[in-house]
Amino acid sequence: MRALALALLLWVAAAPASATVDAWPALFDVARVAADDALNIRSGPGTDHEILGTLAPDARGVEVIETSRDGRWGRVNAGEGTGWVALAFLDRRPGQWSGAIPPLAACFGTEPFWQLETGDAWRMETPEGLVFDTPAPALVGSPSHRGHFAGAVTTENTGWTLTVLNRACSDGMSSRRYGFEALLVRMAPETRLWSGCCTLAD
Repeated sequence: MRALALALLLWVAAAPASATVDAWPALFDVARVAADDALNIRSGPGTDHEILGTLAPDARGVEVIETSRDGRWGRVNAGEGTGWVALAFLDRRPGQWSGAIPPLAACFGTEPFWQLETGDAWRMETPEGLVFDTPAPALVGSPSHRGHFAGAVTTENTGWTLTVLNRACSDGMSSRRYGFEALLVRMAPETRLWSGCCTLAD
């Protein structure tokens, strides 16, 4: 009985920690970089790798897709590909734990091309023009799958459902990487599915 009680105590103590495991990708702000300097983006996780670009000393809302194995470097999108920045010079924004509703900025796809802005309003556009522009609904998370989210809107002629899955995604046009896959469904006049990726960065 003492062993069972101890096991239960350890499980209860661990529960809050497991509920607040950091989510990836996540937004960061550049910090501890001098005003006349910049944060290097490198081709690999280490100072011996080539510099691909830089982040301004006051850059905000930097999307880090994943970390290096040692947790000291973060992968970011740079140009048409990705690079690595030292996490010692980035501050993680609060509230981004596994299972929290992600602060999506946009979802998009290719073949066919489409973009859905997901800020204060949901605004969908294609090369043919604006499809809809409506107040943003609340995304909801799945109680059984921590990285699954969905939201829906109704427009004048039909309904739309966006499903977001927290897993690796490629835009199919570059070497950039994203941490959310998107499935956008139109209900009528005929059911149609668009697929793509989502980003946290504005």
